[in-house]
Amino acid sequence: MTPPDAEDNRWSDLDRPPLNAASLRRTLLREGGLWSSLDVVPRTGSTNTDLVARADDLAEGAVLVAEEQSAARGRLDRQWSAPARSGLFFSVLLKPAEVPVERWCWLPLLTGVAVATGLSRVAGVDTALKWPNDLLVTVGDEERKAGGILAERAGSAGGSGDGVVIGIGLNVTLREDELPVPTAGSLALAGAATTDRDPLLRAVLRSLEQWYGVWRGAGGDPSASRLQEAYAAGCATLGRRVRAELPGDRAIVGEAVAVDGDGRLVLATEEGVQEPVGAGDIIHLRPAP
Repeated sequence: MTPPDAEDNRWSDLDRPPLNAASLRRTLLREGGLWSSLDVVPRTGSTNTDLVARADDLAEGAVLVAEEQSAARGRLDRQWSAPARSGLFFSVLLKPAEVPVERWCWLPLLTGVAVATGLSRVAGVDTALKWPNDLLVTVGDEERKAGGILAERAGSAGGSGDGVVIGIGLNVTLREDELPVPTAGSLALAGAATTDRDPLLRAVLRSLEQWYGVWRGAGGDPSASRLQEAYAAGCATLGRRVRAELPGDRAIVGEAVAVDGDGRLVLATEEGVQEPVGAGDIIHLRPAP
């Protein structure tokens, strides 16, 4: 008998066992809880794309996890890839109908806080947040990107499917020789107490459920839910001199001094103006204080 192709053998890398979907469902899907379904697929193009396409037919709380993605996307449709089972690559569908749409901009920031909280509890890794959607870890004395968050509107506007799909990509066991760029990192390289993806995923989803419930219960108010305070406390961008590269080839340089009530990064420029930035690439020009 011909042995299976190593690429198709789910146990081809013994350091990277597959996720236990049945166990994850038993522990995360409960009556009255947020998570309504959880599917793990061996490979797909993009979990975000898949959930966005099915948003009208799925209940809130659907979770789709892929062991590998062939067309993963970040902000501005940037492509990225990682070896199979080397990280957590998943998307969730949220439908916060009772929250004013103008407050939905807080969902990617809320997700960042939830991921950082969950990883701190289980992996013992201090995960910092780079505005608006990057997850940073410290490798040696270097700050590196270990993950990112992508939020996309989904479903029929005003209909039962209207919601947001939030995708999370997190490098877990990526080794130094596998890094796509020198500024990338992983939980393993940051000295995580565990790189077992099952408890890591459970911790992140439970943390996300908790933060989302508090935020939704406060009508999406970032102050009343203490989300704004928590995000500021974990944001590595605040207190730094940064350059914001904005649409239209415009750039602003200044000190990041706050995250306002609309989730925007406020920069204090050399001209003495405080300018809020709602979208753009942020480049840290000065190390963290």
